[in-house]
Amino acid sequence: MENTETSHLVSMANDIAANLGFHADASERIADHINRFWSPRMRGLLLEYAETNVQGLSDALLPALKMLRK
Repeated sequence: MENTETSHLVSMANDIAANLGFHADASERIADHINRFWSPRMRGLLLEYAETNVQGLSDALLPALKMLRK
């Protein structure tokens, strides 16, 4: 992980994915949750990290990241 803040955001995003991952529309729900409750800066940091590294990102989170807005 790059820094503590990014590490924390990845951990939170993975927790969201774990809690919503059982739904048939999990990717949409995960993306919606992050879009609604995270600031643009937080989303941007997560997306920036995911552009160059998928280490630590859950499989359920990866498709949702493509649906996020910056």
